[in-house]
Amino acid sequence: MAEVPEHLLRRSAERRKSLAGEGDDDSVEATAAAPTEETAVEAAPAAAAAVEDTGTPITESKGGVPAHLLERARKRKLAAEGGDAGGGGAVAVATAAKAPSMTAGAPSGSGPGGHTQRLLTVVKAGSIQQTKAEAQDKVHTWPHLLAIEFAATMIMLAMITIFSALVKAPLLGLADINKTPNPSKAPWYFLGLQELLTMFHPMVAGVTIPGVALGVLAIAPYVDKNPSNKPSDRKFAIAMMTLFLMLWAVLVIIGSFFRGEGFNFVFPWNNKVFFEL
Repeated sequence: MAEVPEHLLRRSAERRKSLAGEGDDDSVEATAAAPTEETAVEAAPAAAAAVEDTGTPITESKGGVPAHLLERARKRKLAAEGGDAGGGGAVAVATAAKAPSMTAGAPSGSGPGGHTQRLLTVVKAGSIQQTKAEAQDKVHTWPHLLAIEFAATMIMLAMITIFSALVKAPLLGLADINKTPNPSKAPWYFLGLQELLTMFHPMVAGVTIPGVALGVLAIAPYVDKNPSNKPSDRKFAIAMMTLFLMLWAVLVIIGSFFRGEGFNFVFPWNNKVFFEL
């Protein structure tokens, strides 16, 4: 049998003392020896059978139910029916068994089986937990990224300015319409296109091949959506860029060192190098 909390015993004794005028210490001891909620609920049928519509107070236990509980049930029944329980009203308790013989019209907060219950608090354990966002390996564009890019731009500009001031550009003389250089080569950054013109039709070499190459590079980020920065995780994007750079580098090298007079294919170790900036 579970023990009744001390504060409930004390509150019950004070309430009983104020309503029934029973102020002796025996009431506290009787409350301490009272059965628990489970015992009172199980003995509800016996208590209901013991409560009678008489004005005589109950002083004896019946069916294993203490006398003070039977007397309390009698007073409550009389109060619900509009009668008098001998100068005392209905006694309020935290939990008690109600007699099945109570009138159906009387208001009650009883649940299944005629038992009253007190709802204290229902709190879900997950409702008080905080939800924090996971840490992400990201930084703001300003100032972290733009500050570095601005510093790199200024350093590169300073280096180009100093180089152009100290080193003279190897410019040729004025152009002569009566004398065409042989071989006549485009600047090195256009030698790849000039090399393609020797192999394909101008439409194919100047528009189709460069357009397809730039289109493949443009759609590469949409095909390879992996956000990782590791080269081992970006094989498709790295392979496309590598093929493009190597192809263009080979065309520029051939046009620079392996084309001689008449833009014919020659070996630089057999003939002089026809290379100009």
